[in-house]
Amino acid sequence: MAKKADLLEEAKKLGLEVTEKNTIAELEAAIAGAEAPKEEKVEATVEETPAEATEEAYAAKAGKRSEKSLREAEEKAEKEARKEAGDTTPQSDDAEAHIKKGPAPKVRSKLERRGKNYRKAAELVEKGKVYDLKTALELATKTNPTKFDASVELHVRLGVDPRQADQNIRATVALPNGTGKTVRVAVFAPEADHAAATKAGADVVGDEDFLKQLDKEELNFDILVSTPAYMPKLGKYARLLGPRGLMPNPKSGTVSANVGRAVEEAKAGRVEYRVDKQAIVHIGIGKVSFGTEKLLANATAFVESLKSQKPSSLKGSYVKSTSVTTTMGPGIKVDAGIN
Repeated sequence: MAKKADLLEEAKKLGLEVTEKNTIAELEAAIAGAEAPKEEKVEATVEETPAEATEEAYAAKAGKRSEKSLREAEEKAEKEARKEAGDTTPQSDDAEAHIKKGPAPKVRSKLERRGKNYRKAAELVEKGKVYDLKTALELATKTNPTKFDASVELHVRLGVDPRQADQNIRATVALPNGTGKTVRVAVFAPEADHAAATKAGADVVGDEDFLKQLDKEELNFDILVSTPAYMPKLGKYARLLGPRGLMPNPKSGTVSANVGRAVEEAKAGRVEYRVDKQAIVHIGIGKVSFGTEKLLANATAFVESLKSQKPSSLKGSYVKSTSVTTTMGPGIKVDAGIN
């Protein structure tokens, strides 16, 4: 027992956790192991690159994940790194991923997308050529691709600025041969003028009863003529008539004390034209059935009227381009003789 007590005391001096329950053999083995020389552990210090450290970190985090998962994790880490660095340059892999493979789409020209009647009519118009007014109108009657009696239109692109008050072109012109359309004219005037308006060919004539029709939004007319004294009564209907171009206006000749004459001019073929926001004037000058001579007379009347509306403050060319076309036909470039 003395030997065991000595061994316990020696083990405690060495800092071993032992008790009296340990046998003598266990105490001797513990003391021998404690007194053995400790082997120095030498750790090799290997400098790791950031990429390797990232891979190892994701590999350790991923555990037994598949190669696909590891690759996705690496790509995500790279994207986050580029995002933090502010690199917005598209990667080649990402760019190719958004490209849909397949046959290249076939792009047809605008003419090829037209109907066969239109393409046949367009063959008669020489591309890039500017025709004189008479020749263009004669060609327009031949290039009507429709079966109905189409309208013949003039489109003039001006060099004005519609936002300027003095360059906002708006006027009326009396076409010698009319427009070929049936025009319904309404007259809002005192009872004393009703007889003259009816004799001139007005379709609707009224006073207070006419306002009742406007209350019901019955607009069975194309042109509205009014006397100056009755214009204030139409003020409450401006939102109804204005957007439809039916509000009487002194510039268009629809506000007149002589309602009979105003109705006759409207029936005879007086039309209003004005420049739009794109600085273009559009006007119908008749029907294909009119023939070249009647269309030429109407076109000449419009050209002369447009010349007279040239603003004095305008610098540069007044007319940039002019074209003639039917309702659904090809455009024909024209030299209308307006500078």
